[in-house]
Amino acid sequence: MDLGADTKAVLLLAAAMFLWALLLGVMKYRQIVESEAGAAHPYVDIAHRAALLYSFALLLVATFVELSGWGAAVNLIAAGAMALYFFAAVAGYNVHGWRRDTDNQFVDPVRGTHAFMLALIVTEIGGWLVLVAGFVDGQIL
Repeated sequence: MDLGADTKAVLLLAAAMFLWALLLGVMKYRQIVESEAGAAHPYVDIAHRAALLYSFALLLVATFVELSGWGAAVNLIAAGAMALYFFAAVAGYNVHGWRRDTDNQFVDPVRGTHAFMLALIVTEIGGWLVLVAGFVDGQIL
C-alpha cells in the first residue's frame, strides 16, 4: 500500500498522541498510588482520556486525508490545524494536572482562554469540513 505523504504525517501525529496518552496513563497511575483518596487530579484524568480519544480521532482524520480529492497541501493544512489544537488542548490539561492548580479551567480563566476555545472550535470544525468535502469530491462525485 502506498500512502500519501500527507496521510503518513497524520498517522505519525496519531502515533505521537497515542504515546502521550500512554505516558499520561503512567502519570495518572502514579498520582492514584500517591493519593490518600486513591485518585489522580481531575486534569490528569482529562488529559489522559483526551489524548486517547484524540489519537483515534487522528486515525479518522488520516483516513479522510488519504481518501480526499484535494491536494496534499490542502489536506495537510486542514489536518495539521486540527492536530495542532488537539495537541494544545492536551498540553493545557496536562499542565493543569501537573500543577494541580484548578479542577475547572473556566472558573477563573487565564487571559486568552476563551479566544483559544473559539479558535479551537472554528479550526477543528472547519478543518473537518474541508476533509469531508475532499472525501466527497474524491470518492463520491
